[in-house]
Amino acid sequence: MSYPGDTGEVSGRLMRAGDVEQLDRAGGTRTRFVAPGSFTRGQYGLFEWHMPAHAGGASPHFHKTFSESFYILSGTVQLYDGQSWADARTGDFLYVPAGGIHAFRNDSAQAASMLILFAPGAPREDYFRETAALAAAGRELTYDEWTELYARHDQFRAE
Repeated sequence: MSYPGDTGEVSGRLMRAGDVEQLDRAGGTRTRFVAPGSFTRGQYGLFEWHMPAHAGGASPHFHKTFSESFYILSGTVQLYDGQSWADARTGDFLYVPAGGIHAFRNDSAQAASMLILFAPGAPREDYFRETAALAAAGRELTYDEWTELYARHDQFRAE
């Protein structure tokens, strides 16, 4: 790992709230790409994930090249750590290393929000844009088409 010299460097970057890309998904889930990998020079990605009541979520899966972490901001999110589901509440945190099976959902009667952090900063926003566009268009993919889409975005089913 390299470090800046004794005097440091001017390299901070400010992302204004109004400049953050927002994606509204079918069913009312809202995603904000707070710090995508393109902004952090590939170091990490940070997204806000806001789910209405009974929004469902992601089924068990894993990623080969990046870790993913979940920090609950409000409400109750069901998190899967590869073995069991647990209700996670405000302030709870789940870290999943690369290759770790995980999932999340909101099956509660209340809205819930969380931060999703992944490192290094893979271009996850492309995956979420693509799946949102498919849903908005009403397009249904076959099992094999989903498998190909997932693989392009380093996402693999854990069946």
